[in-house]
Amino acid sequence: MVCYNLFMKIPRLLLPLLQESLLPGKVVALYGPRQVGKTTLALHLLERAPCRAKYVSADELLYREALASQSRQTLGELLGDAELLVIDEAQRVPEIGLNLKILVDSFPHARILATGSASFDLANKISEPLTGRQFTFHLYPVSYPELSAAFGPLEARAQLERWLVWGGYPAIVTAETPQLRQRLLNELVGAYLYRDLLEWEGLRRADKIADLLRLLAFQIGQEVSVAELAASLALNRQTVERYLDLLEKVFVIFRVGGFSRNLRKEVTKNFRYYFYDNGVRNSLIQNFNPLPLRNDVGQLWENFLVVERRKANQMSGRMVNAYFWRTYDQKEIDYLEESGGQLSGYEFKWQETAPRRTVRDEFLRAYPGASLTVIHRDNFTEFLA
Repeated sequence: MVCYNLFMKIPRLLLPLLQESLLPGKVVALYGPRQVGKTTLALHLLERAPCRAKYVSADELLYREALASQSRQTLGELLGDAELLVIDEAQRVPEIGLNLKILVDSFPHARILATGSASFDLANKISEPLTGRQFTFHLYPVSYPELSAAFGPLEARAQLERWLVWGGYPAIVTAETPQLRQRLLNELVGAYLYRDLLEWEGLRRADKIADLLRLLAFQIGQEVSVAELAASLALNRQTVERYLDLLEKVFVIFRVGGFSRNLRKEVTKNFRYYFYDNGVRNSLIQNFNPLPLRNDVGQLWENFLVVERRKANQMSGRMVNAYFWRTYDQKEIDYLEESGGQLSGYEFKWQETAPRRTVRDEFLRAYPGASLTVIHRDNFTEFLA
């Protein structure tokens, strides 16, 4: 058994991609939820920097004011003789995109990495001013391949049930006891999960947001009706839709839409929602029981695989459209990817089973040339490669 400790560094596979993207005159924007390891990754990148590098945090008023100055002289003084500038918590800087544009236009030799937890704020401030000057990456909770690299393939597979229950936030992965993991996860969910929403959007109903997330936590792998959510929460539909959109933008949940090309009876109106981390989902419903004592193993497995595939697609540079497929007569496939004109379907089963023949036959008749694969615990590593 590997001994975990809170100070162990887990190598992040995104590091080489960030390094090769840090080009003169370019800004690399690194988004991700709080506590996911963005600062640690940025500092690790600085350690390996082949050029003069400088780290500043926009949490500090001195640097925040300099970065917001829109002054070539002030920005030049901040940069100094550094060729690489890392700006942490960049979403705190007013008009950060415009200031970064001034910086890269005035000092074209500079390479810049800007990290931020509030994607809706940082993205809106950066994207338009930096058109053509920006690369964007997302840092997710620790992926299964990263766990395998850190602890070894045998140990990672042996601990698969642990990852399904506790998720992949770095502090949770390296915590040694279930009691400590639960305490850390509860703190993460209670103190950090909604902070960006409360700070940047001025939302006052944290209780309603938590209730909304709990409802979603019980509907993994099912279509979500916004009208039903609104009725359950005693909120109007527009408010619920706004909350869902904001929760996506701060990396708590993401949605997958229904796929349809041929059949009138295919369901496409609603979305399915997944959590970026199983541990966060389980903290919301306060269920950290081991798998043999749970009745939601299928939901945990599906959520794990969908988000891990999302991470794998980013790492490999695969550009895909993701969907689910279901007909009104209840035939369904958990997950589809469309890429390069090819349609690939996947069913997620904790135990190895063959695809249901009626589902397979109808899907493949509707979409000749498509593939359909069952992903189970004996072959899932190929799916995440």
